[in-house]
Amino acid sequence: MPAQAFTPALKLLKYKMLVPEIFRAIARPPTYTPCLVIGSGFGGAISALRLAQAGQQVTVLERGSKWPMHARRLIFSNDTLPDGRAFWHRKSADMIAGVTCRFDSFGGVMDATDYTNMTVWRGAAVGGGSVIFTGVMIQPERHYFDAIFQGTVNFDEMNNTYYPLVRKMLKLAPMPSSIYNSRPFGHSRLWDEQVAKAGYTSYPVDSQWNWDLVQAELSGRVQRSATVGMSNHGNSNGVKYDLNQNYLKMAEATGRAKVYPGQEVQGIGWDGSRYTVDVIKRSPHGRQLERYVLTCDRLFLAAGSIGTSELLVRAQAQGTLRNLNAETGRGWGTNGDTIVVRSFGMPRGLVQASPCASRIHDPRGALPVTLENWYVPGVPVDLGIIGSLGMAFDQTNRGQFTYDPYTDKVNLQWAAGGNDDVVAATRVVSNRICTASNTVPGARPFVQDVNGRNWTAHPLGGAVIGKVTDAYGRVKGHPGLYVMDGAAIPGSTGAVNPALTIAALAERNIHNIIQRGG
Repeated sequence: MPAQAFTPALKLLKYKMLVPEIFRAIARPPTYTPCLVIGSGFGGAISALRLAQAGQQVTVLERGSKWPMHARRLIFSNDTLPDGRAFWHRKSADMIAGVTCRFDSFGGVMDATDYTNMTVWRGAAVGGGSVIFTGVMIQPERHYFDAIFQGTVNFDEMNNTYYPLVRKMLKLAPMPSSIYNSRPFGHSRLWDEQVAKAGYTSYPVDSQWNWDLVQAELSGRVQRSATVGMSNHGNSNGVKYDLNQNYLKMAEATGRAKVYPGQEVQGIGWDGSRYTVDVIKRSPHGRQLERYVLTCDRLFLAAGSIGTSELLVRAQAQGTLRNLNAETGRGWGTNGDTIVVRSFGMPRGLVQASPCASRIHDPRGALPVTLENWYVPGVPVDLGIIGSLGMAFDQTNRGQFTYDPYTDKVNLQWAAGGNDDVVAATRVVSNRICTASNTVPGARPFVQDVNGRNWTAHPLGGAVIGKVTDAYGRVKGHPGLYVMDGAAIPGSTGAVNPALTIAALAERNIHNIIQRGG
């Protein structure tokens, strides 16, 4: 066998040995289902559960694999030395620690989608973003919420009903003090001390982590994952309470909903009587196995801001959905995301654990800025580098998706300096902390102090609620078509992580859709 043919075979064998579960045969979805959901993240999982509980038959399509969990196996890729399990069909990626990593092309859990001037991190697995995010779920303050939704969504309704419902379903809770005071969270305690020297008060954050399993990691009873700095590429032992352990599991338990991995949707349309979904079924290493068209009476788009927006913009341009309005593809934003780093602090332990303990918020500058107590992904030991996830409340920087008929691709139009004001506002806060704590901005030559000019992990918008849809996600001009995910949110969730608002909005919208029969 030629060497060039032998090498891919060995790579495939490697992954079949590491995760044989994702190579098992997957049944073909039914040709027709009354309700079809594209995407298995927060919006898709919630829609599937509530529809199934209401007696509807539901098919859920997910392009990524359903990754197993095991208390003792390292199923997902190590964040420090990633392999093909880490990224969705690419051979290299720039890690946060400033190092370009190269690896096998494989159907990993994170899609780093590249556009001109922007790279977007998003999930590519059953469970969507809940598999790869770092678990933080925060409710925006009322004045930010009202500025975002402009009366289309009522804050009191969300505050009194849907935010609490999601908190209960996902068992959200702040980090217990016993875990906060353990050795792997020394960097968290140092973060709090440093921001306090700059006059900031840090507040605990609610998270989706299973704190009992975090404690089990600390005592050596399960494979260590969260406590050794893993999160962005999944947690093998189930320590992150992702959607596979709640909404999706409950939906399938009804017997009326079924999740199908490996289903990459190419396009959507209306044939005059039903919605059509063009699907390629792929193996985990990307090979096309089948291609078919599925139909449904009601189609729920929950492929994330990028996936949903691209499907709608392509359908509008190709004429498969003829009544989409001019707002389609507009209102996209980055949630004001930045990566913030300071260095030359005194290390408090050997490693940095993943779960976030706390945050600060500074509304005084040109833009309101939140910093969250983050770990440094990709660094195997604690080198005294302190990381934060920054989010600024920005209402003006927005992009637009457009279709190029020559390449058959949907592009994101994003200005080269589109986030410069976000970076500048965040740098003011970062410099204040560095000065007060005698640390150094950035970790040069590897990482600059504030990075966010062309990156986000929180894509929002593209099918904005009240513009592309009505106030509950029904797409205007297309009865039976719905937007249930972050594409509905106009670019920001108010200087906090969007997952809780995406989930609560999905709960609100699907309740209204079911109650009113469509």
